[in-house]
Amino acid sequence: QLQASGGGLVQPGGSLRLSCVLSGFTLDYYAIGWFRQAPGKEREGVGCISSSDGKIFYEDSVKGRFTISKDNAKNTVYLQMNNLNPEDTAVYYCAGDWQPFGISCDTIRWKYDAWGQGTQVTVSS
Repeated sequence: QLQASGGGLVQPGGSLRLSCVLSGFTLDYYAIGWFRQAPGKEREGVGCISSSDGKIFYEDSVKGRFTISKDNAKNTVYLQMNNLNPEDTAVYYCAGDWQPFGISCDTIRWKYDAWGQGTQVTVSS
């Protein structure tokens, strides 16, 4: 099970940190992806972190602004979002891709078989 939290309302240029807490399984066995879905749009990838060596991938739309990290001891993955703009407004989801001791990840949606509830991020003045 995955639970995302940390969303809220923020002004353009502001920051938020989302958390994704895993229960029932450990980060050693799952790559974790972040996705988002804006109203009326398809769910899209944001980035991901591999299960083993912590290799990270970002979509171009967030590269340089968003940072993914994880704390294995807390079984938690974070999405630090800086310099937010209204186009980042969406429901953000974290998801798990079974990949024991994997050394890479991607944001191909169908690969992810464990999804958490989303958290709403609204960027508005």
